[in-house]
This record gives sequence, C-alpha cells and structure tokens, in this order.
Amino acid sequence: MAILFSNATVLPMTAAGNAPRTFAGWVGVDGNRIALVTESETAAAEFRAAHPGLREFDCRGKLVMPGLVNTHCHAAMTLQRSLADDIALMEWLHDYIWPFEARQTADDVALGMTLGVVEMLLGGVTSFVDMYYFENRCVETVERLGIRAMLGCNYFDSNVDEVMPQVEEAVRLAAGCDRVQIALAPHSPYTVSPENLLRGKRLADKYGLHLMTHISETQDEVRIVREKYGKTSVEHLDGLGLLGPKTIGAHCIHVTDSDIETLAARGVAVSHNPQSNMKISSGVAPVERMRAAGALVTVGTDGTCSNNDLDMFEEVRTAAFLQKSATGDPVALPAWEALRLATANGARAMGYADGELGVVREGALADLIVVDLQKPHLQPVNDVVSNLVYCGKASDVDTVVVDGRIVVENRCVAGVDLPALYAGVAAAVARIKAGR
Repeated sequence: MAILFSNATVLPMTAAGNAPRTFAGWVGVDGNRIALVTESETAAAEFRAAHPGLREFDCRGKLVMPGLVNTHCHAAMTLQRSLADDIALMEWLHDYIWPFEARQTADDVALGMTLGVVEMLLGGVTSFVDMYYFENRCVETVERLGIRAMLGCNYFDSNVDEVMPQVEEAVRLAAGCDRVQIALAPHSPYTVSPENLLRGKRLADKYGLHLMTHISETQDEVRIVREKYGKTSVEHLDGLGLLGPKTIGAHCIHVTDSDIETLAARGVAVSHNPQSNMKISSGVAPVERMRAAGALVTVGTDGTCSNNDLDMFEEVRTAAFLQKSATGDPVALPAWEALRLATANGARAMGYADGELGVVREGALADLIVVDLQKPHLQPVNDVVSNLVYCGKASDVDTVVVDGRIVVENRCVAGVDLPALYAGVAAAVARIKAGR
C-alpha cells in the first residue's frame, strides 16, 4: 500500500553543516520504502496519480521524521514497573528482580513484551534492541505488532545450556521476517565466564548475529572484573575477541581513556541509558569523550523498572541535559546531535547501512513517525529540533509507520485491545507476586 504525507514539516535528519534542518513538503511511501521526499506540489501530485487508492494524511501542523531507535531495553520488564524503587543495584537485582523473573513463564514474558512494544510504538519508537529471556517466544509478538526489533537472548552461567537452543529456535522463527533480528546477549563480564562468553560468540558467528552485553555499568562490576581477571571490562572482553562492529555495549559508564579508544577502534555501538543510570546511581557515561574519540554512541531506555518508562523523547532530552551538567559545558551534546543518537546512530548500531534507516530519504526503509506540533509545550516553533529534544513527549506522536505499514493511527495501535491487555498484565503480575 502506498502512503502520502502531505503539507508536512519534514525533518529528514540528513542535513549537514548549516543547511536547513527541515522543509515544508511531502513524503511518499511505496511498499516498505520511502519513494518520495519533495518540496514540489507537482511531484506530490504525480505520486498521487501513480498510486490510486493510496492513504493520504494531511499533516498541516505536524512533523514527519524518522522513527526513534531504542538500542537497549528489557521490554518485558514492563511487568516489573515500580516493583522495587530507590534501592541499590545489587540489592535490587538479587532481592527483587531476579526472584520475580525466576517465577515468570514464557507466556508472561510475551505478555510483558506486548505491553512494552505497545508503549514504544505509541511513543514513536519504530526499532528497538531487546535483551531478555524467552526471546524465542517473543518473535511472534514483535512480528504481529509490526515493530522492527533485534531480540537478544540473555544468558548467565546458570542458564546457558537452556538458552543456546532457544537462540537456534529464535533464528529459525525469525528467518522469514526481515524486521526481526536475533542476537546473543551474555548478561555481563562479571556474571558470565570467559568460556560461556566465547560459547555465545561462536554461536553468533555461526549465524552472523550481533552480540550485546552490559559493560562497565557500575563500580561493583569494574571491581569484580578486575579482581577476577586483572583487567577492565573492556580489556577483558576485547581480549576474548568479543568487541567489534556487531557488538552493542550497554552503559559503558566507568571506562578509561584507553577503554574509550578501544570501543571506538573496534566499532562497538555504545547504548547510553541516562535515566536508568541516574535512577540507580550508577554514574554518568562520558558520552562527549566517547563521541570525540569516534565511538558510535546511541540511546536506550533500559528496562521499565529502572527508568520507569520507555519514552525515548525523555531519554534523548536527559542525555543532552546530563552531558551539559556533567561537563560544565552548555554546548555539550546539542539538540541536533542528541536526536541523531536516537535515529541514524541507532540504525547503524542495528547493522543498517548509512542512509538505509533512521533518515527520511528516497530509498530508505519506511520507518516514519508523525508528531503533532499543535501542543502548548511545542509552541511557538522557533526551532523544531530544539522543541522535539527539549520539550517533546511520547504522547505527541500521532501516527507511526514501520516497514511501510501503518501500525499507529490517531494514537491507536493496530490490532491491540488495550483494556484486555491491561487486564492480562495485572493478572499475570498478581500471580507471579503470589508465587503461583
């Protein structure tokens, strides 16, 4: 089906230097690709004539831009939202999160995934990188809901034998869907032995998959890894050959200058999760130092029990504010660059070539969002990029297209009965908390 967004403010995220960031015009979609990006009313009319029966959206007062990319989350942890707050990380994990997860079933995880994906779609997230359990069970969920995903099969030493067959099954299930990738996701270098880290790498190499892990999230992790291996987490992982262009490292807070150089040299994608890091008091990632070194920095939300939502507009704003505060430099991570972390950079982290995703250009994959600018907090529009980054909210998103398919229209998610979903989530959480 063809789609035409008319009379829109278009933010392609392709401008360089002092070139204008936006223009007034039209964006056309044919199949799963963007087929038209123009300021010409004549070109729009020709596209309309060539595609009888297309869906046309009048976007006066609205903005068309690339969908957002969330490069690190645990979507199914929506079931644990506000389960335990204001607690130190290790206590939080050992006393609350991991016991809850031990009682979850694969169906519970798929239900939590559904809630998480719905929340992300409504907030303009068209692609996400997940790291959790039972990802094989979640392939069908993300295919059905229409989002683009990289599902990382999370494992520890304690469950590696159980997870490896799930990876193989997930690869098989996702083979027919271009929107869904599978990845290996060893939890961290302090919870997974070198032998099992390498076991995951071998399986990733076998199928050409990405590998993701938590890196240098806390001082405790840094201490444990140094006591065990006499190295930083980055040095340890690099020595095992785990760092490369298909590696996504979440957090990367407590990293040395040498670590940063290694991350940049290996082409590792860093997922910066500022709100989670602040809430758990993990520290502040040196984003500006990493960017200056040439590292690929992106943005993720982390899970909803350490954030506690999946609002990427909030996350981008927090990333920008936090770097300004931490560096004492109001120019640090300006709005345009912050937004790039959540669009084009995120797409690269997921393995897409420059210009293929995370931009509005002819030939790119049609992952687009429409943002309603007719909101008090978004007026006046002196600078639309600044408004998006410093004022935008998930609830400003009106329409979402993923891979050329309309998945959100008028803030309704296609094919989802929200009251039934909420009731199912409440029942599952009550059962898990009761130990049944």
